[in-house]
Amino acid sequence: MAKKEFKYRGKSSEEIKSFSIDEFGMISSARVRRNIKRGFTDEQKKLLKRIKANKKNIETHCRDMIIIPEMLEHTIKVHNGKTFEPVMIIPEMLGHYLGEFVLTRKRLTHNAPGVGASRSSSNISVK
Repeated sequence: MAKKEFKYRGKSSEEIKSFSIDEFGMISSARVRRNIKRGFTDEQKKLLKRIKANKKNIETHCRDMIIIPEMLEHTIKVHNGKTFEPVMIIPEMLGHYLGEFVLTRKRLTHNAPGVGASRSSSNISVK
């Protein structure tokens, strides 16, 4: 069975790569379109400049940057509050934000309660 080709709003990934930012904004959702229409912040512009220059090892704190066609097939390290986590940009990510793909909180798992935490905890052996 052949792999289904990805399409974003009816356009193939090759067509989308040839789009300018404004053309991409016109076929995107309202929130993305409005953000593109307002213009990018200075930090976002710096990030785009480094992407256009094909720099390697791009690190950013811009979690609110929208993934646009120019970013496709780049690896960008996004800050999660502690470290920079690498994110490989694929066509399915178009129109989403960078921060959606880097979680800021770890999964929490609890262990057995400590001695004195509850009435039944005095029956637990202490090592």
